[in-house]
Amino acid sequence: MSRKVLVSGCFDMLHSGHIAFFQAAAAYGELHVAVGSDRTVFDLKGRPPVNSQDERVYMIQSVACVASARVSSGSGMLDFEPELRHLKPDLFIVNADGDVPEKERLCRQLGIEYVVLERVPHADLRARSTTDLRQIDQMPYRIDLAGGWLDQPYVSRHYPGSVITLSIEPTIEFNERSGMATSTRRKAIEIWRNRLPADDPERLAKVLFCCDNPPGSRYISGAQDAIGIVFPGLARSHYRGDYWPTQIETCLDGQALNFVEQALYLRPLGPRRSEYDVLADTRIDAVGAQALAQAASQCWQAIKDQDLAAFGTAVRQSFEAQIAMFPHMVDAEIMALVDHYRDQALGWKLSGAGGGGYLILVADHRIEHAVRIEVRRAAN
Repeated sequence: MSRKVLVSGCFDMLHSGHIAFFQAAAAYGELHVAVGSDRTVFDLKGRPPVNSQDERVYMIQSVACVASARVSSGSGMLDFEPELRHLKPDLFIVNADGDVPEKERLCRQLGIEYVVLERVPHADLRARSTTDLRQIDQMPYRIDLAGGWLDQPYVSRHYPGSVITLSIEPTIEFNERSGMATSTRRKAIEIWRNRLPADDPERLAKVLFCCDNPPGSRYISGAQDAIGIVFPGLARSHYRGDYWPTQIETCLDGQALNFVEQALYLRPLGPRRSEYDVLADTRIDAVGAQALAQAASQCWQAIKDQDLAAFGTAVRQSFEAQIAMFPHMVDAEIMALVDHYRDQALGWKLSGAGGGGYLILVADHRIEHAVRIEVRRAAN
């Protein structure tokens, strides 16, 4: 008797990458597909799907290698859980960018084999994602490499320092609340639609920062979000107790950008929980702010020197300084994943304010099932 396989996903704007994934999964057995509902797509991606859930199910059921397709009746990252429990498949299969600890843990609890596949396009076809089919998704994301939180005056007033950001191409669609400046990016799309206009980056970043934080805002998004999206390559923003930096340094050197791009691996954690409160129980003081500032300075120098070991150490020290001041950035599950990679990576940190998103690893070798990034090297 053929083994049963379940896969899940949004599968909006069905393309060759989806078909290649279905075919690879079907090689393991009879393939069943749990399709994210319209509500789940909106909650995870911050936008409605192009195609409705009924249309997506219809198209997927028409794929020759698919035995059945249905709308997932759950919600969030584990929206497929009711279908998983009902179908009781032998295997649950994900792509590398959908591999999160919660999925693996659920399968282990239910005695279901968990398999992670790499994204491999069919034959000579170009690798495809829904992101690169949506014109709107030409807007960059950003990663903060070190110093994050110093863009908040309540941190940098204790000790001045810099935040290092990296602008990256939208090669995948990062989930909402993942620490990749997704809310600021949505505001940029609202202002400029599909891409950044040709203009002075600092002026654009100021416009985006002001629009993202209108008068009366209860919480002020740090300027590093706007700067990291707008400035191509690497940006180092210096903060001294104010919301806007006193200086912004940039690096567009090809070798330096290649060095960073090749060193980074992102391990998905899933989006932050809706009840997540990173500002609870903070311990912000001059000692912590100085440690964070020093780690950021060391990170910038390591990139300039293309010193991988020093780069990893600085990223890790920045992370340690962050969680010393903001302990709710992490929980036991995140720290267990850090411990899993402690001997495989040279450094690690969480995307943005933590609580979910991605564990960012610095390594001198390939990290299995990790997401790679592409640095944005020039203005759009």
